[in-house]
Amino acid sequence: HHARGTLTPRLACPGLLLGVSSSPILGLWRQAPPAKKTKKAVLFFEVEILDARTREKLCFLDKVEPHATVAEIKSLFTKAHPQWYPARQSLRLDPKGRSLKDEDVLQTLPVGTTATFYFRDLGAQISWVTVFLTEYAGPLLIYLLFYFRVPFLYGPRYDFTASRHPVVHLACCCHSFHYVKRLLETLFVHRFSHGTMPLRNIFKNCTYYWGFAAWMAYYINHPLYTPPGPHVYPRQHPLFHLGIPISPVPPWGPHVPHPPHVSPWGPHVPPGDGGPAVALFSLVGFVQMAIWAQGKHRSYLREFRDYPPLRSPIVPFLL
Repeated sequence: HHARGTLTPRLACPGLLLGVSSSPILGLWRQAPPAKKTKKAVLFFEVEILDARTREKLCFLDKVEPHATVAEIKSLFTKAHPQWYPARQSLRLDPKGRSLKDEDVLQTLPVGTTATFYFRDLGAQISWVTVFLTEYAGPLLIYLLFYFRVPFLYGPRYDFTASRHPVVHLACCCHSFHYVKRLLETLFVHRFSHGTMPLRNIFKNCTYYWGFAAWMAYYINHPLYTPPGPHVYPRQHPLFHLGIPISPVPPWGPHVPHPPHVSPWGPHVPPGDGGPAVALFSLVGFVQMAIWAQGKHRSYLREFRDYPPLRSPIVPFLL
């Protein structure tokens, strides 16, 4: 007998209370009901998306989970506006601020339970892989058209004729190897930080690559092309051989005779060397590379605190 007011001691077996048994012989005893688990309250977010220019409300998302990423919010926004697929969207916390990353999590952003995002349309997008394949396949095919002298390029008498100069065939091999290598690198080597780019940029990029490839191929594969003599680029000079496999423009430069000749379009005097073509090719490429380098330099300064501020984007100590 226990004294009044005393508690009944627990059983020694852990996890079992008095009146609970796992034995089949004592199966008549009723098992104690499991303890009810208390549900934790989930705090949902409300997300409103405004146009960055007009401040017009474009979408309101209710009960957005706190661990939702910006990429998931873009997908929800696309359901309301299918014309703006996720790659076209730029979401930011300030109308003039920088775009949020797709991997940013909603609850880690400096917003309240009602988050306001500002939307900008990036325009039609195209994948970077498609861009590079288009840029590099064009020069490869265009050069071969001039090399094989297809009709309507140099006149009927030269259709599908071959040059008698070995250096012309060597130039074709080097040029083709250069762009085949780039195509293979695009497919199997390169990784792109951004999946897409604006569609309008592909026209600018292709004009640069395709245009200069056609300009260069026209003169190098011209029926009246003659290689420069030793006074221009001595064959025994080591830099002459070094420049062949690495330069998209052959180092000897296109060279055709100075006397005028009659082309399919009338009298024409081709230039004597490749100086203007090479200079313009380098200048245009440098300007575009400088723009990209400066933009990347600014983003590095924002994202990395220990990034050297005095480092030059493209030309040491100058630019």
